Amino acid sequence: MAVRPPQQDGDEPDSLEFGIAALSPYLSESDLTFPATADEIVRALGDPAIPYDSNGNTVALSDALGAVRATEFDTKRELLDALHPVLEEYREAGGGILSQLRALLPF
Repeated sequence: MAVRPPQQDGDEPDSLEFGIAALSPYLSESDLTFPATADEIVRALGDPAIPYDSNGNTVALSDALGAVRATEFDTKRELLDALHPVLEEYREAGGGILSQLRALLPF
């Protein structure tokens, strides 16, 4: 997923990626080959903090993988499909009404 960040001056990006969209660049830049275990994935990617919402809240990849039933993934798509519901749960649980209101305000 991607959301436009609040408008500000400077060299800010045009969009903020979160969820599996934020994980994809790490996978593309790594030497990781599939099939791969969760431990191999974490080692290859360096256990990055993955943003799971537009507010910039993050979860360590190792924690997200710990919530997935599978421990081995045959393809990149299988990995992303397994992580998607986990990152969505973080997004839904992490916000709350106050956080949602804060995201709507321009300051």
